[in-house]
Amino acid sequence: FCINALFLVFPSDAICSFVICNDPSLQRHQIIFNPDFFVEKLRHEKPEAFTELVVSNITRLIDLPGAELAQLMGEEDPQLPGGAGTSSGFFRSLMSLKRKQKGLVFGAPLTEEGIAQISQLIEYLHKNLRVEGLFRVPGNSTRQQNLKEALNSGTEIDLDSGEFHSNDVATLLKMFLGELPEPLLTHKHFHAHLKISELMLFDGKGNKTNIPDKERQIEALQLLFLILPAPNRNLLKLLLDLLYQTAKKQDKNKMSAHNLSLMFAPHILWPRNVTASDLQENISKLNNGMAFMIKHSQKLFKAPAYIREYARLHYLDSRVHASKDDLDLPVPRDFKDIQLLKFKKRGLLDPSAHQEDAQQHTEKALKELFQHVHNMPDSAKKKKFIQQSRYIMSTAFPWSTREVTKSNNEISLAGFVLGNLCWLLAITALFS
Repeated sequence: FCINALFLVFPSDAICSFVICNDPSLQRHQIIFNPDFFVEKLRHEKPEAFTELVVSNITRLIDLPGAELAQLMGEEDPQLPGGAGTSSGFFRSLMSLKRKQKGLVFGAPLTEEGIAQISQLIEYLHKNLRVEGLFRVPGNSTRQQNLKEALNSGTEIDLDSGEFHSNDVATLLKMFLGELPEPLLTHKHFHAHLKISELMLFDGKGNKTNIPDKERQIEALQLLFLILPAPNRNLLKLLLDLLYQTAKKQDKNKMSAHNLSLMFAPHILWPRNVTASDLQENISKLNNGMAFMIKHSQKLFKAPAYIREYARLHYLDSRVHASKDDLDLPVPRDFKDIQLLKFKKRGLLDPSAHQEDAQQHTEKALKELFQHVHNMPDSAKKKKFIQQSRYIMSTAFPWSTREVTKSNNEISLAGFVLGNLCWLLAITALFS
C-alpha cells in the first residue's frame, strides 16, 4: 500500500503532520491520521503533566543538576554565561512589548503572525539554494532595510520581482533571528543543549569515547523540542528544513552543515548579549550541536515512540482515569509490556524472572514513597523531595529505563534505585 505525508500549519497553535494511508484491504477508503495526535492532545490538555513526563525522560538521558533542572522546568530564572537573561530581562521585555504594540515583526516576541511574514523569506530561499555563499555573503544594506520596513508594516512583497537578491533575503532572515528577545531555542534550554552535545558512546569496557551517541542525541532533542513554545517549535522546523536542504546543495552553494552552523548558532543557541569570551569552550559544543540539528532535522520533530504510545494509551485505555493532580498522571496498564518488548528487541533485558520480580517490588515501593512525599504538607522541602523522587522514579519506571553498558564497575539498576530509596525514606522520616 501507499503512504503519503500531508503537512499542515494551523495559525492558532502548532504545525501538525498527517499520514494518508491507502491500504487495499480497507476497501479503497483512505484513512487520515496524525501520528502525534494524542501527544498534542496531552500537551494541550495537561501541559504541566506533559512537561513533567517529557522532562523525566530528558533527565534519563542527560544529567541536569538541581538548578539547571529547575531552569528547564521554568521554576527558576536561567543562569547564563556573562549574566545574560537575568538583570537585563525586564528592560528587554519592556522594549519587546513596545515593539509588539507598534505591530513590528523584527525585535518583537515571536508570534504566529510574525512567522507568517518571515515564512515568505524562507519560501523564497528554498527556490534559490544554489547561490554560492548563501547565508555567508552579505547583501545590500539599503535593499535589506527596505525589505525589513516592508515586513514590519505588513506590506505585500513580491520577492520574485527581482528587486531583492538572495543574499539580501538570507541576511535579513539571520537579522530577524538575532533580534528576537531571546534565542529561538530559548534561554531556559541552554544548559540542556550543552549536555546533549556531550552525549558520547561507551566502549566495551564501559569507558566514554569521543564518538557522539547519535541515537541518544536525537532522542534528547526530540524530547526537548516537545516542550518548546509552539511558535518557536514551528519556526525552528521551517528553519532547520531550509538549512538541511541548503546543506544538500553544498556542491553548488559551498555551504555545508558545519558552515551553516557557524552562521546560525549565535542567533539560535547563544544567549543574548554574550560574547565569545563568555562562552569560551562552549562555543565548539554549540556549533557542533547546531550542525547536528541541521544534519538530522528530518528526525527531530516527531515524538519518541514511547511518548506516542503513552499518550495514546492514556486516552484509549478504558482502565486509565485522568487525575486532577498533574503529579498523578496514570500509567497505562500495558505500557510496561510495550517497553519490555522494545528492550528485548535491543537485547538489553535480562530474561531472569527473579530480576523482573525484584524490579516490580522496587517500582511498587517507589510509588508508595512518592505518594507519601506527595501527601506531606506543602512546603519548599516537599517540592524539593518531589523533584528528587521523580528523578529516582524515572530510572525505575518503564518509560524511563536507561540503556546502560555493562562493565565490571556497573551498579545494578535495582541497587541504585534501592539505595536512593533508603536515602529518601530517611529524609522523609525527618520531615513528615
